[in-house]
Amino acid sequence: MQCERAAPSGSPNPKNLKIDSIRVASLFSPLLPVPLKSQAQEYRVSESELNSNEPPPGEVSQVVEHLFRHEAGKLVATLAGIFGIEHLSLAEDVVQEALVRALQTWPFHGVPKNPSAWIMRVSRNLALDVVRREKVFRDKETEIIRLMEQQSPAADAAVFSEPDLADDRLRMMFVCCHPLIPAEAQVALALKTLCGFSVAEISRAFLTTDAAIAKRLTRAKQKIREARIPFEIPAGEELARRLDGVLQSLYLLFNEGYKASSGEKLVREEICDEAIRLTGLLAEHAAGNQPKTHALLALMLLNGARLPSRVDGEGNLLHLKEQDRTRWDQPMIARGMFHFAQSAAGEELTEYHLEAGIAACHCAAKDYESTDWRQILSLYDRLVEFDDSPVIALNRAIVVANIHGPAAGREAVAAIQGREKLDSYYLLYAVLGEFEAQLNDPLAAAGYFRRSLQLAETKSEQLFLSKRFRACEDQIPA
Repeated sequence: MQCERAAPSGSPNPKNLKIDSIRVASLFSPLLPVPLKSQAQEYRVSESELNSNEPPPGEVSQVVEHLFRHEAGKLVATLAGIFGIEHLSLAEDVVQEALVRALQTWPFHGVPKNPSAWIMRVSRNLALDVVRREKVFRDKETEIIRLMEQQSPAADAAVFSEPDLADDRLRMMFVCCHPLIPAEAQVALALKTLCGFSVAEISRAFLTTDAAIAKRLTRAKQKIREARIPFEIPAGEELARRLDGVLQSLYLLFNEGYKASSGEKLVREEICDEAIRLTGLLAEHAAGNQPKTHALLALMLLNGARLPSRVDGEGNLLHLKEQDRTRWDQPMIARGMFHFAQSAAGEELTEYHLEAGIAACHCAAKDYESTDWRQILSLYDRLVEFDDSPVIALNRAIVVANIHGPAAGREAVAAIQGREKLDSYYLLYAVLGEFEAQLNDPLAAAGYFRRSLQLAETKSEQLFLSKRFRACEDQIPA
């Protein structure tokens, strides 16, 4: 049973230990591991921009949804830079309106040859309309219009260059993860502005209400305006301080996708994908091209590569030993190993390096039996030097059990400092239940699994623990 390792932090929060525990690797079990406006006017495009083959409406919706995920963040960031970051909501509205027009136009006129360029062009035209209409831009109108009209590319060419888009997204990333914005709002703001998630999708991801997420976003944007948070990529010592905050927010973002806090699904691949995409963007930029960024990207890729095998066809959890390793994404593992090698530059060693090393050990093993548990234990021994979190110690106990047996694992759990902080952590009892089951004490194991089941919050985890509880109960002598 694998506990999940969360973002680096201080003492664990007993109410939310997922924040104190990445789901670095399934060591023992798998438990550790867009609403659019409708009032849009028709926008016609030239014949040269359209494909002659008219796609079915369902396909159009899929194309637009894909664009929303992959283009909205770019355009929102760029328009926020043009309008001013204090007008972030206006930038979001403009891009949303452009996507509405795509939904209204493309089913009848065909999907453009370059859908991204089409969205960019419509967004720019809508933005120009806003600048000319809104009084707030009166003093900057000439400058803004000149900036947006300085290039006049061909009809099917991109309006904004990719390097400019990448720089603006990175600026937006540092805005979203600014230390003045509350931590719980940073990830929500990143999902909304950089990843194109709707309020409803974010609320489902965090198992809260739409109103609660909307309030977080509103307060975050208010803080951006009041504090006049600059739309810029920090430099020098400021970059060093701020980069750590961005990396931690990205880590938490991946963590939430890799092992959801609660709800129907244990894994939300789309959130993992967005975290990987944003971290990759950061690693490619000079400001973020640092060993610790590559280490974080490596641990995301190496853990993400194993997502397809963590649950079966019905969404039920699978032990690491039960997983079909042929389903592991080998190209993703290769990318992870590449960035892991890149992370070795320089002298700095971070928690991300150690966690990436643990994930690399699992990916390098051809089967469960050939896992290098002793190497993993040595990495955990280094990890506890960085962070004495009891969740890390619980992970370490699992590795000890794989090397020295369940009794040794049970002793390692008993020796955890601050173990009382795990009293409400369902995985503590799940781990102890596994140890007792392996020690042929079904009565003790059933008691632990019962307690773990009471504390588990995701449906797939509850089903898994329920099966383990019943199996142990059936073995108790009459």
